[in-house]
Amino acid sequence: MGDKDYSISSCGFERAIDAAAKELKNKRIISRIRNKDHTVWKPDPAEIANRLGWLDCPKTMRTNIAEIEGFVADIRDAGFTKVILLGMGGSSLAPEVFRNVFGIKSGYLDLTVLDSTHPDAVMRIVNTIELEKTLFIVSTKSGGTVETLSFAKFFYKYMADHVGAAETGRYFIAITDPGSGLERMAGELNFRKTFLNDPDIGGRFAALSYFGLVPAAILGIDLEKLLDKAEAMADRCFADGPNPGAWLGVVMGELAEQGRDKLTLVFSKEISPLGAWAEQLIAESTGKEGKGILPVNGEELLAPEYYSNDRFFVYAGLEGENDYDARLTSLKNKGFPVIRITSRDLYDLGAEFFRWEMATAVAGWRLGTNPFDQPNVESAKVLAREMAAAYARDGSLPEKEPALRDNNISVYGNVSSGDAPGALRVFLDSLIDEPHSGAYVAIQAYLNPSERIDKILQQIRTKIQKKYRVAVTSGYGPRFLHSTGQLHKGDSGKGVFVIFTDRPAAIAAVPDNPGRPDSAIDFATLISAQALGDGQALLDNGRKVIRFHFVSDTIGALEKLSSGLGRINDRRRTEK
Repeated sequence: MGDKDYSISSCGFERAIDAAAKELKNKRIISRIRNKDHTVWKPDPAEIANRLGWLDCPKTMRTNIAEIEGFVADIRDAGFTKVILLGMGGSSLAPEVFRNVFGIKSGYLDLTVLDSTHPDAVMRIVNTIELEKTLFIVSTKSGGTVETLSFAKFFYKYMADHVGAAETGRYFIAITDPGSGLERMAGELNFRKTFLNDPDIGGRFAALSYFGLVPAAILGIDLEKLLDKAEAMADRCFADGPNPGAWLGVVMGELAEQGRDKLTLVFSKEISPLGAWAEQLIAESTGKEGKGILPVNGEELLAPEYYSNDRFFVYAGLEGENDYDARLTSLKNKGFPVIRITSRDLYDLGAEFFRWEMATAVAGWRLGTNPFDQPNVESAKVLAREMAAAYARDGSLPEKEPALRDNNISVYGNVSSGDAPGALRVFLDSLIDEPHSGAYVAIQAYLNPSERIDKILQQIRTKIQKKYRVAVTSGYGPRFLHSTGQLHKGDSGKGVFVIFTDRPAAIAAVPDNPGRPDSAIDFATLISAQALGDGQALLDNGRKVIRFHFVSDTIGALEKLSSGLGRINDRRRTEK
């Protein structure tokens, strides 16, 4: 990577950005971060002092390369060809980036990530298992993530039923923190291997630790080369003067302070999977204390008239790629801040992981928030547990009567009479009455992830964006609970939430204990409890929420809602 692989368009905020950069230098923020000084962010060291291990990963993880590569050689020699990673958030997103960007090197193992508790998604994974050739990675920092442990219990029983309890442990490995419940479980069940990560690394900052590097090595990625790139970026980011990570963080934080708090991520095709990882890093790190930077990932890049003045854009791509040049130039010419980051090759992903981590830490400093905690995440978990307890006690979830039934769609929320598409239009019309209000729409799909559903959700978000000129995000539940979920409940409260749930076709019980048949809950109940719990957490935090439950024909119901938004006849409003 070059000495100056980043730039920003002339955008009218230069003076404010320069002032913030000067403050960063005068207060020695970078050297203090390098020295792990928690007072950069807060006077209390809680959830900061023990979350800065990521600063050392490019150097310290080199000593673990031989162990990782030796393990990969072992599982290749044992005849494994497929790996299924069971994880959520920081444990699953970096491995997904590696798989989708690099693919599989010849002779190495395929990797599939499971981070959906929808039973149809779980059973889809079951149908790919090749006995004797499939290895499972149970990956969770805390060792207690309910989704990950539910996956682990389910697949452990599946394998025990097919290969025998005595042999099952050899098909599982764990990646976790020392002393976690997963470490104990892995020991008791004779897992093939347990990697114990540095406990001073937070999940979303763990891409260059065991959580990211073990899956990367399984795919055949050269870890030394990857860490070379990361270390070179770290050296640049520790420089006292302008550096790639500090500069990006100052711009992100200062633009958010100036009202440009919707960060539109535009990645070139080759590295576009990086967007989902960056989305979690930024949202969960900055969205708290009534502030936040909303990362908008995967949105269709449109003409300038479809954006409001709360936006700024970051484009990242490989040298020579110009996929979005014309659109970005048009946005720049209309006064939108446009940041460009250039990489030379795919291994620069190692550098990008570190750049964005440093930038997010600096943005937290600029916003005055702690980038390393997640104070609002627990509320949804508590409510989901309460829902699940009610199910265990009463045999059903505590669900209210729908406000509207429209054939196979039930609608929950403050809804007047009409049909489901009309309810969605009225809901959005009543809440997004001005394009410059800073509002955004979050589509939360507790559905079975698929290319077909991806396409329809993208149609819906683009129609909403064109009609209202607001940022529209889309995420699958419960995956997004471990990324944007913190921001949804911790930011300034301008989000408008559209939840989709359905009735799964598959039945998949979650064992109470690995390898045992007893089960108090199934995955359909678990994902429903998570959807209801998070919806209630949003309402408890004063957010506006509507939910559409698809009793049958999920695809048809989504298409009906999309069609109900009409052709793209956007509102042309007078700019303030």
